[in-house]
Amino acid sequence: MIVAAFQGPAEDFLPELADAAARARGGGAGLLICPEMATTGYNIGESIEDLAEQADGPTARRIAEICREHRIAIAYGYPERGLGTVYNSVQLIDADGRIRANYRKTHLFGDLDKAHFSAGDRTVVQAEIGGLTVGLLICYDVEFPEMVRAHALAGTELLAVPTALMRPYEIVTDVVVPTRAYESQLFLAYVNRCDTEGELTYCGRSVVMAPDGTELARAGGATELLLATVDPDRLAASRRENTYLADRRPELYERLDLSGKKAQA
Repeated sequence: MIVAAFQGPAEDFLPELADAAARARGGGAGLLICPEMATTGYNIGESIEDLAEQADGPTARRIAEICREHRIAIAYGYPERGLGTVYNSVQLIDADGRIRANYRKTHLFGDLDKAHFSAGDRTVVQAEIGGLTVGLLICYDVEFPEMVRAHALAGTELLAVPTALMRPYEIVTDVVVPTRAYESQLFLAYVNRCDTEGELTYCGRSVVMAPDGTELARAGGATELLLATVDPDRLAASRRENTYLADRRPELYERLDLSGKKAQA
């Protein structure tokens, strides 16, 4: 399947999304991935409370229309209104306009996240799109190797990670993300923004990584639409060559308290 990554600003997101969906589908893509909190912006303070919507709210319905019109699945970040709280979420809608998966960010980054969002409690959220098992994480989540490994063990082939990575943390997209794809042997699409909100400047540099360590597509610092081919045969070949998953020894790891304390000698 060809996967598209839309690196763009939050301003005028829905018109920009419709255009990106048309261009992505024109390039043969079956899935379009957008940044974290793409529908509203991320560093918007108390406005998050007012702009949050339920998973099936009006923005989701409009995006479902775009999916149906252009025959493409879309994953996008948004503030999700829950029961008495708000989550930093990503939703995946298929080409028929059906909600297929909704993931709530589990690792909240700093005061900006913690002041406005509750943390999710599901590690692995997946859906099958175009015959491919697609998993979802958000931004800071990918910096925890346990999260990515959990996806690999659960059968995720493509891990979609909407993000709002700001300067000076380019090391995450340049070093951490490629490492996560390689060490857990899966395709990984890390999709960032490229604009400024208040004191935050988002660094762009969205990337789609193959499990063999190859960069399939890499953006610069401006609005860009990336296209990359995600091939399950390439994944299988990489896992035969790089046998991290097959060579794991879970019986050893069970002796450890992964909170950081040694449980058994």
